[in-house]
Amino acid sequence: MKKFLFASVILLFAVSGATAQLLKPVKWQFGAKKISDTEAVVFMKATMNKGWYIYSQHLGDGGPIPTSFAFTPSGAYSLIGQPAEPKPKTKHEQVFDMDVAYFENEVVFQQKVKLTKGATAVKGTVEFMACNATQCLPPDEVEFTIAVK
Repeated sequence: MKKFLFASVILLFAVSGATAQLLKPVKWQFGAKKISDTEAVVFMKATMNKGWYIYSQHLGDGGPIPTSFAFTPSGAYSLIGQPAEPKPKTKHEQVFDMDVAYFENEVVFQQKVKLTKGATAVKGTVEFMACNATQCLPPDEVEFTIAVK
């Protein structure tokens, strides 16, 4: 009986782990490039599994959760403007009864920063909502630290 119980617990953790991996359809990568001694651009790249998408930063009220970035304040840098994004695709989503802007496959967001030190780290979080044709996952948040050298 103990062996059966132990095997059941191991199987439960294995299935839970596999399910959790299946429900993480978006992978994030971060990087930076100095464009002068006092400015840099940080890149936030989302890669979505086939059939999944995330939303633009620019959505109307009453719709899905837009992608958003929160940067940790620092004396080493300041933000120049808002995060930029490429032109999204647009479609009408019946569930929200509105047109929504979204990205599939991959998207790179860019944020310009003014540097007050030669090298620093830009820290923050990205919040996003991933959906496919049949479901939307609860909003997720990913922390990042981007070295600027």
